[in-house]
Amino acid sequence: MARTQLTLLLTVLLCTCATAQTTSGLPGTDVPDYFGNRVFSHADSLRGSLRPARSNYDVTYYELHLDVDVVEHTIEGHVDMEYTVLGPLPVLQVDLYDNLQIDGIEQEGRALNFTREANAVFVTLPESPSLGSRHRMTIRYGGTPTEAKNAPWDGGFVWELDQKNRYWAAVACEGDGASLWWPNKDHLGDEPDSMLISVTVPQRLFAASNGNLRAETELEDERKMRYDWFVSYPINNYDVSIAIGHYEHFSDTYRAFDGEELALDYYVLDYNVPKARKQFKQVHPMLQAYEHYFGKYPFWEDGFALIEVPYLGMEHQSGIAYGNRYMRGYLGGLIPSDMDWDYIIVHEAGHEYFGNSISVADHAEMWIHESFTTYMEALYVEYHYGIESALRYLTSQLRYITNEEPMLGPLDVNFTDFASSDHYYKGAWMLHTLRNVLYDDPLFFGMLRSFYQDHARSTVSTQQVIDYFSHYAGRDLQPFFDQYLKHPEPPVLELRRNGDQLQYRLQADVAGLAMPVGIYLQDEYVRLLTTADWQPLGTGLEPEDVRIDNQRFLVGLRVVTEQK
Repeated sequence: MARTQLTLLLTVLLCTCATAQTTSGLPGTDVPDYFGNRVFSHADSLRGSLRPARSNYDVTYYELHLDVDVVEHTIEGHVDMEYTVLGPLPVLQVDLYDNLQIDGIEQEGRALNFTREANAVFVTLPESPSLGSRHRMTIRYGGTPTEAKNAPWDGGFVWELDQKNRYWAAVACEGDGASLWWPNKDHLGDEPDSMLISVTVPQRLFAASNGNLRAETELEDERKMRYDWFVSYPINNYDVSIAIGHYEHFSDTYRAFDGEELALDYYVLDYNVPKARKQFKQVHPMLQAYEHYFGKYPFWEDGFALIEVPYLGMEHQSGIAYGNRYMRGYLGGLIPSDMDWDYIIVHEAGHEYFGNSISVADHAEMWIHESFTTYMEALYVEYHYGIESALRYLTSQLRYITNEEPMLGPLDVNFTDFASSDHYYKGAWMLHTLRNVLYDDPLFFGMLRSFYQDHARSTVSTQQVIDYFSHYAGRDLQPFFDQYLKHPEPPVLELRRNGDQLQYRLQADVAGLAMPVGIYLQDEYVRLLTTADWQPLGTGLEPEDVRIDNQRFLVGLRVVTEQK
């Protein structure tokens, strides 16, 4: 997840929270206007677009130094940002929510002037830097950060007390943006190559973060502890996170298929260690399933960690936030009753592959993160429980597909205002339908693995996915993806009577869409090659004799007026 837009499905479908007013018809998108008469603000464009003040530099490294006051709910610190100049850059844009104060910005020993507009900060450089030059900028800041009301569906700090009335805090910020708590170039298209996260907290508290713990330093004169964490791989800004509490640490190792060992680290509240030791045994079979389908865990040198937090969970790279209360499924529900696995472990760890390793450059294309990861849940079930259980699991998700709007949103405006979770469940079903359209599992799984391996630790676009899959499969999949991604409704198999003959065709928004569709014709299983043209199905048949194979195809069924 990116913000882990998981759906609380125990009693009601919760939709993704909005953080911006939106519309379609923007530059750079051909998505039809299915998103209502929403108007993007100038602040939305400042955050979502790559104008020269952002696109003309590349961040290579961040150092985040932060002192967290868990009593007053304030933060204070500075960020060192190293960057390379890519083009003319008289003014550089970084981002920081305007409720946080900037105390000064320096570069190479010189104080720099800056202005603020909404949550954007425009820094005037002393002279136009030369192309290819490297610089280090320091931004000092502090204040009271945004507090989340319902994390992880909205972003911000979560300030809680644990069961022993002790301070417990964490942060989640996908969608709302990392700039709600630290200054950075807050755009998905630019990931630093590595990062240091240094967190100072009161003694007796432990601060957990991404990557590997490099140092623990006792600041005796201040009665504080500083924890220095280092991430050695590129990382999404929203994946950077911290969690603070009375944690105990225990560890394990996972042995990959080639024998190499991966460090597993767990940070849980001290009184939950027995539960965690039992629950987190599920990490091994999860890593095994994903290694089988996609290859080894992508952030090997940084290890894999679960960190207990006071909200449901988030896919923070190499330091996954865990808050499923050591329950099966999704807080005890969602998965079939004869299965026993932890949804948050399986889903959020799936994001290490799609979301953290393979990332998008625009929130409007978040289907790439969520659709693949949601389908990975089904693959986990298939690997450990078998194909029939996977089909049951997928079928249980159909009730949560709403078909309200496209899964692909408008670009360049930080679009996070999806009306439903279709980019999770419908997206997974799109991939599952594609698997059954191809009707060749070695081809399909080879394509998935090859796509992941060829794009690991990089950003991709929707078009790159379509082009790669089309080339690998040896057929034009553009119409297929256009229908499922850019239109609210899936294609529909239409039936009609023409005299004594029953006919069928595929009704779609995208011209030229033709695809096999599995149906049950009375008691016989048939694969129809459907097109926009009417074709004969047979005589002596009634429309009720036809059922879609709704375990393998996300396709509607409709009877139209008979022909005389």
